[in-house]
Amino acid sequence: MKEFKPESLEIKGNKKTNIRPKTRGFGYQVLGFGAGGAGAAFVTATGGCITTSGDFKIHTFNSPGTFCVSCAGGESGSYTVDYLVVAGGGSGGGSASTVGGGGGGGGGYRASGGQASGCYTVSPLGACVAATPVCAQGYPITVGGGGSAAPGNGNSGSNSVAFSITSAGGGGGADYPYPIAGNPGGSGGGTGGGIGTPSPPASHKGLGNQPPVSPPQGSNGGESHPPGGGPQAGAGGGGATAVGGNGGSGTRAGGAGATSCITASPVGRAGGGGGGGASPTPAGAAGPGGGGAGGGEAGDTNKGGGGGGGSSTSQAGAAGGSGVVIIRYKFQ
Repeated sequence: MKEFKPESLEIKGNKKTNIRPKTRGFGYQVLGFGAGGAGAAFVTATGGCITTSGDFKIHTFNSPGTFCVSCAGGESGSYTVDYLVVAGGGSGGGSASTVGGGGGGGGGYRASGGQASGCYTVSPLGACVAATPVCAQGYPITVGGGGSAAPGNGNSGSNSVAFSITSAGGGGGADYPYPIAGNPGGSGGGTGGGIGTPSPPASHKGLGNQPPVSPPQGSNGGESHPPGGGPQAGAGGGGATAVGGNGGSGTRAGGAGATSCITASPVGRAGGGGGGGASPTPAGAAGPGGGGAGGGEAGDTNKGGGGGGGSSTSQAGAAGGSGVVIIRYKFQ
């Protein structure tokens, strides 16, 4: 019996002929199993300003755009994204020659907990919030503008929206005189200073977390006077994690914002604006996280900070800062 070997030669007459053995093309590589199969699928997307941090991509939208997902990923790779959505801050209220205006409220602050994209440090506001799954489609991104400067009542900021998440614009600060309260919003605006008036009731403050969500997206603005009355300085606007300081002989400071490392470094956002001063009472300090100080300092751009209330030396309330939307996910 003749033995055949792969690529062996058989001589027929004066010709050499290749003889191929009969084999079956069946195996793991043919079927795509094992090492030759498909690897883990990760989210793939475009839009905004894209940076990387290790195995994670970060899309920052400082203005409106579209988050375009071309691959929705899978469970063995990634299929959800973390987010931070900050609305525009409200502007401060105007003042008179002897009365300060209220500070603008910080923009609403909503975030996921970071467990899906690297367990980065987040604000307590996002600690228990799950990342959101994505599909292969385009997601419109809205970035809210800050409230414009005003000589009277401050203007509220605009909403920021991503996926099904809406953060409300910060409330504008109130001008004088009491009993005008700051506007409601993501964080409420501060109430304007009074003119020899008694302490306002608790209802006369700009309410934060409006409309209500859980965890709350912001805090209340300060009241016009502490109990017993006092000087005529305006109250501070609320921030993402703290209420605004009361006006008059209170602190008048803007409420503190929230800090996140979603961009791989700690950044504070959504601080409230300080209340405006009235001589001899100084203006309130800016709320940490992008708020503007009382007396005419604007909220920080793309941080959703509230604008400072007008003082007797700077009678118009300052503008609020625009918001931002940030999206983060594992890409490899």
